[in-house]
Amino acid sequence: MPCYAIDDVVPVVDPSAFVHPTAVLIGDVIVGPGCYVGPCASLRGDFGRIVLGRGSNVQDACIVHGYPKQDTVIEENGHIGHGAVLHSCVVRRGALVGITAVVMDDAEIGEQAVVAACAFVPVGMRVAARTLVAGIPAKVVRALKDKELVWFADGTRVYHELTVRCLESLRETQPLPSVQADRRRLPPSLVDALIADRDRGIREA
Repeated sequence: MPCYAIDDVVPVVDPSAFVHPTAVLIGDVIVGPGCYVGPCASLRGDFGRIVLGRGSNVQDACIVHGYPKQDTVIEENGHIGHGAVLHSCVVRRGALVGITAVVMDDAEIGEQAVVAACAFVPVGMRVAARTLVAGIPAKVVRALKDKELVWFADGTRVYHELTVRCLESLRETQPLPSVQADRRRLPPSLVDALIADRDRGIREA
């Protein structure tokens, strides 16, 4: 992975974490055990510290940055969706930030809260635990249901599994010139059970 020290401060990556080779880590970045950092993510610890707690994931094309003397923290099992931007904020344990959402300075996303896709969480906003927020700027929509909390936790466990799969089998390779007649499918994973459970819940709602 592109990994850079600045002012003699070197990123830290726990050996049980997976950081994609195209992700960029700069300076005061601490990636904890079992974390997943996806392709083209940028974690810029060139001003403030960035901390990823155990089992958290920062997906492809995310940007994480912050001001001097302000930590940007994703606590245990925090889940940051594709293309999201975090700046000098805190994402508490088990919270989810949706695809392309933005969370601004001094904001705090409470435990198991959800920031909807494309939402903009403004400076200093406090999102209560187990609450859904959405919109530009983000506003409280409602409390989350127990079943939804289970679905979101299952989604995070999918990334725990992906971390292990990547550590064990991801490798750079050349593409094949054509599709083989007996081309394999990916093996079953937690995603299959998650989708089936979600679809069953939608039908029963």
